[in-house]
Amino acid sequence: MSDTPAYTPPKIWSWNKENGGQFASINRPVAGATHDKALPVGRHPLQLYSLATPNGVKVTVMLEELLALGHPGAEYDAWLIRINQGEQFGSGFVAANPNSKIPALVDHSGPAPARVFESGAILLYLAEKFGAYLPAGGAERAECLSWLFWQMGSAPFLGGGFGHFYAYAPTKIEYAIDRYAMEAKRQMDVLDRRLAESPYLAGDDYTIADMAVWPWYGTLAKGQLYEAGEFLQVQDYQNVLRWTNRIAERPAVQRGRMVNRTWGQPASQLHERHEASDFDTRTQDKLAPAA
Repeated sequence: MSDTPAYTPPKIWSWNKENGGQFASINRPVAGATHDKALPVGRHPLQLYSLATPNGVKVTVMLEELLALGHPGAEYDAWLIRINQGEQFGSGFVAANPNSKIPALVDHSGPAPARVFESGAILLYLAEKFGAYLPAGGAERAECLSWLFWQMGSAPFLGGGFGHFYAYAPTKIEYAIDRYAMEAKRQMDVLDRRLAESPYLAGDDYTIADMAVWPWYGTLAKGQLYEAGEFLQVQDYQNVLRWTNRIAERPAVQRGRMVNRTWGQPASQLHERHEASDFDTRTQDKLAPAA
């Protein structure tokens, strides 16, 4: 074990602004807006405010899948929220999501705008709104919702747990990394065992359960998340790898991954999305040499 001296918690906790690693500048123990800034609104009823983190990708994949399925009402404007710059604490965003986390969706199709926050809630809202990617009832619906909520409950251990201590914490703490690496591998084993039984998480059909889980655990299985593939020996999870490769081949998934993305190869980025034709237009945020 580490030789780091044992830590004794104080009687009363106090906020140390400098203690937080890479995200110290945006982490704080209180909620609410830090500045006034209205959210932009485009011409489509569905307005998405997001960033292409795994939670953001869930929603853009769902919207692109709905459009590919032939639902014109799923056309949307996707606005970039730069969380590293604290844009999620603007008054307009806090009104859309009091938890100040991306993604947030505002649906203007009804008599009054409806806000939807938390990525799992957005997936469920869109699935019910358009009648797609969610079984209508019975055991199939129960299985789909179970895996959707499994992801919502499990991913914090992967992201805020393993990801933070392995990749972002200012000090490497052996106990914390070991604890969350064990949990990340347990979760991958849960998925691998399920995917040995069926091609998709809810059964034979691709659903919002897959859209929720894939951006987190699919990228982990490919060694792309936290660059932890070798550390976690992700090659052992062959059923997860088969599943993630199959989903990655879907054109709507490939488009959804690009939206609100600000890193990687320029051709993989589309900072904002307002029309389907944006994927074909070379803009300053999507520069790439001709093939």
